[in-house]
Amino acid sequence: MSGVQRLLVVGAHAADFVWRAGGVIALVTANGGEAIVLALSYGERGESGELWKEPGQTVERVKAIRHEQAERAAHLLGARFVSFDLGDYPLEVDREATERLAQLIRDFRPDAIVTHTPTDPFNPDHPVANQAVQRARLLSSGAGVASAFETIEPPPLYYFEPHQPELCGFVPNVFVDITPVFEKKVAAMQVMASQQYLQHYYAELAERRANHARRISGAKDIRYAEAFQRVTPLVVRALLGHG
Repeated sequence: MSGVQRLLVVGAHAADFVWRAGGVIALVTANGGEAIVLALSYGERGESGELWKEPGQTVERVKAIRHEQAERAAHLLGARFVSFDLGDYPLEVDREATERLAQLIRDFRPDAIVTHTPTDPFNPDHPVANQAVQRARLLSSGAGVASAFETIEPPPLYYFEPHQPELCGFVPNVFVDITPVFEKKVAAMQVMASQQYLQHYYAELAERRANHARRISGAKDIRYAEAFQRVTPLVVRALLGHG
């Protein structure tokens, strides 16, 4: 994602951006760019099991905790956190929310959008988020043609890596070296205390993806990487070589 100065990351739940794209977010902002992380829900029902172990817990309190954690994590990565608070399990994105997302895309004019894969057999909300992003992206850009409403240039679309990539049809074709900002990602993951069990998994995943990136590129200094699947084809003036 070289050259991205405005990055939009859309997750179904409040913490999705941290695990799957925290490194890329930190890279964009460290290089002077802007990043918005949008959570369609807080994940208060299906993603906050640790918080529900507390006696007398309430939905509103869980939402407040998740908001505070996500906002702190985004701040550590240099990003702005936004939540639509649409509810989770099941996540439902109606016309109003779709138009709201499309308007956010028009206003922010991202150079790239990152979201979930369209398939996830273990999470009912992730494919819903994908469809909402796909639809809002087309509405914001008019599918690349003149329309009767305000449009922007179609932002490239990427999928970040799901927890079970093989079962979600995830085929990585972009590996991003996040070595310079990996400690920022670790710090952001640590903030999401309501899902501590994911911290070790995604730290190890960054090392495994770095191994793949080294073998593909020959760049021996890559220690940590994130994998993405670019969905929209590249349009270039000539074939791309190294770098």
